[in-house]
Amino acid sequence: MAENTSDRRPPFGVLLVTGSQTHQENYARGFAADSRCRLIGLTDEPDVPLRRKSLNLQLAAELNVPLLEDFAVAIVRDDVDIVCVCCEPERRSRVVAAAAAAGRHVYIDKPMTTSVDSARQMVDAIQRAGVRSQMFSLVRSPVAQRAKEVVDSGRLGTLYSLSCELMFAKGIAGTADLSQPRQEEATAGNFTFLDSKRELFCVGLYPLVLYQWLTGAAYETVYGTTGNYFFREHQQNNVEDFSSLLLRMTNGVEGTIFVGRAGWSSHPSHGVHQIRLTGSEGSILLDAYRPRLEIFSDAPPFQQPARPHPEDPMGFWSSTVQENGIAPKESWWPVASPQQSDMACFVDCIEQDRESDVSALVGARAVEAILAGYRSAAAGQPVSTEAFPPEPAGSL
Repeated sequence: MAENTSDRRPPFGVLLVTGSQTHQENYARGFAADSRCRLIGLTDEPDVPLRRKSLNLQLAAELNVPLLEDFAVAIVRDDVDIVCVCCEPERRSRVVAAAAAAGRHVYIDKPMTTSVDSARQMVDAIQRAGVRSQMFSLVRSPVAQRAKEVVDSGRLGTLYSLSCELMFAKGIAGTADLSQPRQEEATAGNFTFLDSKRELFCVGLYPLVLYQWLTGAAYETVYGTTGNYFFREHQQNNVEDFSSLLLRMTNGVEGTIFVGRAGWSSHPSHGVHQIRLTGSEGSILLDAYRPRLEIFSDAPPFQQPARPHPEDPMGFWSSTVQENGIAPKESWWPVASPQQSDMACFVDCIEQDRESDVSALVGARAVEAILAGYRSAAAGQPVSTEAFPPEPAGSL
């Protein structure tokens, strides 16, 4: 095993795994914007398809960093401290495990994996190596920070329930065949496709992390439904574009989530994002777009693309949205903005030698709840989750 980098000091060398048409387009620039970091290069496993190799080369060129062909050599370079992993979720576990075994801290795209076993293997590898880990989430968003302040203040009394509605406003909606209801399956093959994703897997991850972050508790039971209301692409790939879950947490708190993708024209900005907190002394509804600045002008209104991007009809990636000439929505502007990027928060954890509040274990628990949701939706009844070991003391 390579030397552990926990005693290093800035600047931290960041190695990128996987390139364009992934969230690496955003994460890499987030790390590059932090003066405590420098990008070392971009690498990937040697047997990736030619299309992926081309996309890796594309982002490396955009960032002006070398493309490092040998993944095994790249992760043990002396100048690498952090490995930012954005490969497909089906192979994230082994990539993260290899980086952790090399003594490197790992920043992981969400959701972490597609199975409970691979999530456990990832968590075990990280804990065995003694490195820091963090999975991307939305807990740095202003609405999540407001929710945390309310819960921690105690002004709601004993917390009884949490509810979150999160609907992404991307893609050209209205193409689903509503006469063809889809029956959920207990186990899934693929979770992501070129033209669609499982939206419980993709979007549901965010509130499932949020609830752990707010309460410090894990999940006991999940009662889920999935549906198809918006997109032909999801139906053709036999995956859902909407899901709802009823959850019971280990501390007795009840939770509900309503998540999915509803199309560019469904919302003046990025989509509905609301959190309701209910306790013994009251309840509060928090909206990511309240307060907001509404702009009325003679500027042309937002127009969704006449034709979807052939490689990204849902608008997943910044690069393809730009290539398709989709202008940003300008009529609603949230007043608040994140105080710090998620990447900067992870660098703080490394500098201060402390566990992240969204460690790999938090991500693993979210994966288990997601997979339990699919089992529940297929069976039409609540199911129990598998118990992950407790988080190390002081990490939440």
